Amino acid sequence: MLLRFIRIFSCFFTLTVLAGCGHTPTAKSVSALGSRAADHALAMVGKPYRYGGNSPKGFDCSGLVQYSYGRVGVKLPRGTRNLLQMSHTVSRNNLRRGDLVFFTQEGKKSSHVALYLGDGRFVHSPSRGKNVYVAGFNEPYWQRHFTEARRLEID
Repeated sequence: MLLRFIRIFSCFFTLTVLAGCGHTPTAKSVSALGSRAADHALAMVGKPYRYGGNSPKGFDCSGLVQYSYGRVGVKLPRGTRNLLQMSHTVSRNNLRRGDLVFFTQEGKKSSHVALYLGDGRFVHSPSRGKNVYVAGFNEPYWQRHFTEARRLEID
């Protein structure tokens, strides 16, 4: 009888521990991933713009986001529309490092994306002939073209 009780208890304990291993990421762990992704994007400053690029050989805007999150184990789709679909709106006042900031360019709403760094700054791959660089909301161009801030919904 005691042996049976010990086996049942052991099974219950093991299942309880294993169930805790498959948890959904908490806000803190998602925030940590975003911060690390921002670090990877920041390390790409100076790399060239390349349409469709998502490697240190060259990046477009969503390629930089995809690459940076990929370096921390998060697989993201290409394109700003897809990134919009898998994120939710946050106020600019609640931005966290690694959040996505979108801008309207050439009349296309939310057609450009960047990774937020903190302190009103973000890193992005701007356009042909330019390199990845850090910009800020204090710059008039980015103030005029800012569309929305969003946070990824990471599984």
